Amino acid sequence: MLELCGENGASLDVRHNALTERQVVSEQTQDTDMVTGTVKWFDPVKGFGFIVANSDGPDILLHVNVLRNFGQSSVADGADVSVRVQHTERGVQAVEVVSITPPDHTDSSSLVDLAHMDEAAVSDAPLQPGRVKWFDKGKGFGFANVFGRSEDVFLHVEVLRRSGLSDLQPGEALALRVIDGKRGHMAAEVLAWEAALPKKED
Repeated sequence: MLELCGENGASLDVRHNALTERQVVSEQTQDTDMVTGTVKWFDPVKGFGFIVANSDGPDILLHVNVLRNFGQSSVADGADVSVRVQHTERGVQAVEVVSITPPDHTDSSSLVDLAHMDEAAVSDAPLQPGRVKWFDKGKGFGFANVFGRSEDVFLHVEVLRRSGLSDLQPGEALALRVIDGKRGHMAAEVLAWEAALPKKED
């Protein structure tokens, strides 16, 4: 048997170890269960929240990094979610977000601009790429800019909740459907940019 040594041998050892680590990670990723549930609460500042599974059992930890892999930095309380979970020594935690369905109990009383809008007209408005200028969850609103345009687009927290979002960070990429409201341009629908991209066929 030929024994490799020196730099080449060390290099092969490093590659072998890296391959072994990838195999272990792959096995861990495959050892997951699909669970549906409802977001109990999520705090973007703390960077985590919890999901209550429809099948009972312990609460499921949802970390912000897992959510970001789905294309969002927040999720609305009460949103229905499908996630892949792993059972660890510290409990059950989500490792992948598969889908998010916004909660249906939104308060539209403060959305005067949208109260008389035809839903078809809103859905027919093109999705436009934009970025968050600033957003204050406490105040319930903020502003974004569509790429290539200087005018501000008004963002209302209830519009966010309709898409399953609860908060936005400055510079965050979005897909917006913009309408002309009484106070100027406003977002009638807000989606995480990745979530708005066309899904690849399996």
